[in-house]
Amino acid sequence: MAGKVLEFSDQSFETDVLGSAVPTLVDFWAEWCAPCKMIAPAVEALASEYEGKIRVGKVNIDDNPATPTKYGIRGIPTLILFKGGKPVEQIVGVRSKADLKAAIDRSL
Repeated sequence: MAGKVLEFSDQSFETDVLGSAVPTLVDFWAEWCAPCKMIAPAVEALASEYEGKIRVGKVNIDDNPATPTKYGIRGIPTLILFKGGKPVEQIVGVRSKADLKAAIDRSL
């Protein structure tokens, strides 16, 4: 995983994501999920491109079941952009990097 992509857990989510002063894109994923692996390079590229503007991180749903349950994650990959402690954009499934950028730009 790229150094710019953070790792969030059930324990750290409130502080790292909801308490963040910067909008935070969270990728809900799992090790066994092929579509999650397909979208990972785009997520890593966005972490570099938007460095300083947003934070980007991942939540492994198998290791951290409480957070995905709280946000009603039914399919992965699901990406949620949090701003001011609230979800402002949600993207489900594999999307192009351009689609992901458009969602981020709408919220910035």
